[in-house]
Amino acid sequence: MTSSAHASTPARSIDVRRLGRVEYDAALNLQKTLVEDRRAGRIGDTLLLLEHPPVITLGVKTRGSREHVVATAAELDAAGVSVYETGRGGDVTYHGPGQLVGYPILDLRPDRCDVHKYVRDLEQVLIDAVGELGVPAGRVRGLTGVWIGPSGTEKKIAAIGVRISRWITSHGFALNVSRTLDHFSLIVPCGIADHGVTSIEHELNRGVSMAEVEEIVAQKFSAVFS
Repeated sequence: MTSSAHASTPARSIDVRRLGRVEYDAALNLQKTLVEDRRAGRIGDTLLLLEHPPVITLGVKTRGSREHVVATAAELDAAGVSVYETGRGGDVTYHGPGQLVGYPILDLRPDRCDVHKYVRDLEQVLIDAVGELGVPAGRVRGLTGVWIGPSGTEKKIAAIGVRISRWITSHGFALNVSRTLDHFSLIVPCGIADHGVTSIEHELNRGVSMAEVEEIVAQKFSAVFS
């Protein structure tokens, strides 16, 4: 597991919007609107921070397959978990209360037109954020996201799945804050069967304020992307 420093970039302002709990389809519609607003120059770079009700999302890597959703339709219904196909990259993931979701709406032009670097920068934001809270994290070679633990036994603490349309970004990251991780058993997270998941509270063995995590993530995001 490795981590690395980010490269400096020209200063840019970022509008951080803390939205609380938002239904997934409402967040999708909001992102579509903001992407067009960003492309037209009606808004500047924006970061949405929010939580979702319980939902499973399928990225483009699944090609519409629910192979990595291990729960039956009846089990999902009983658990109150919806399923959505999305336009983001990646496989299947879960969002729910106690998880901080971040949707950056950024124009990567002219100096950040590099998809690989953008994803690595998102990872760095989250590595820096959980590190400030006392949780050492890093990367796993060949896998996207942020990971905790010794090599070979890493657990994912944050998932990343992005969409970039003509260099305007949407979708983003999901950072597990709450100790409650039960709903991850409904899926094979990100289609990776040999790694588990963890959270900030689980690693620290204490409660953590979502507001505190939001503030730290916003600060680290600004440090990397401003």
